[in-house]
Amino acid sequence: MDFGPHLLLAVLEGGVTAAVLALTAMGLSIVFGVMRVVNVAHGEFYMVGAVLAWYIATALGGNPILGFMAAVVIAPLLVGSLAAGVDRLILRRINYDPERTIVATIGTLYILQQTTLMTFGPDPRPVEPPFNSRIALPWFDWNQNGLEFYYPWGLSITSYKLFVIAAAAVILITLWFAITRSKAGLIMRATQQDSDMAQAFGIPVKTVYSVVFGLGAGLAAIGAVLVVPIQQAYYLMGHDPLLLAFIVVIIGGLGSLPGTIIAAILIGMADSIISVFFTPTLAKIFATLLVATVLVFRPTGLMGKSTA
Repeated sequence: MDFGPHLLLAVLEGGVTAAVLALTAMGLSIVFGVMRVVNVAHGEFYMVGAVLAWYIATALGGNPILGFMAAVVIAPLLVGSLAAGVDRLILRRINYDPERTIVATIGTLYILQQTTLMTFGPDPRPVEPPFNSRIALPWFDWNQNGLEFYYPWGLSITSYKLFVIAAAAVILITLWFAITRSKAGLIMRATQQDSDMAQAFGIPVKTVYSVVFGLGAGLAAIGAVLVVPIQQAYYLMGHDPLLLAFIVVIIGGLGSLPGTIIAAILIGMADSIISVFFTPTLAKIFATLLVATVLVFRPTGLMGKSTA
């Protein structure tokens, strides 16, 4: 009887992980899909988003709702602007060469990390959630008296975690419609298909690259702002999201947005369920084995397209 309620809790917690992971990995996937650039500094843009959320919430202390609303708007804009600046000042100057781009983003990673350490400090700092009431989880069970309903069962989840799932879903749906239905999305897709042809038709490809690089970092920052009231802002918090985002993008297919969402749900749910019933280490082993399996049997990912 204990298995079912704990599985329900694990699924809801996995939904939170999957929601944040989908936002973070979506940014990485968009950057690679349009620019063919591997952004190793993606996790640090995530971290900077969380740190900025702490600064903004602290500056507007006394009203958690106002602080959160300001952070969820201002932090992604600042991080996106920072990333666009990195593109213009560094990546554009090396002509987006794949090898040099990796080295450049590694350098950006350490600059952002050490700058944050010097200014923010080494200690994790919490951000108060805008609301955080606990919601008891119900459960059903068959016994000798038939079907019985139990409420409360004893397990619960916070209203803020459910909000994170809903907010991420709304953002991803909005992003999907923007990419597939808007003029800006058409320009992005044209640049992704053939940048030289897009340039010939008058599309400012380099400007598109800057916007896309900023958009990718901004999505990571949104994920960080959403998760920082659950976790804490910390200057080393970008490592795990970067690793998991790479795993999601590889499994889903490089540059495939639907594949990224499916893979994020798969990895997020698996990570939570395995961590609850077994150990977090086993969850990471599972993710690694899943990547290896996908690369062996479907090198382009679940929904990736072969370039051959």
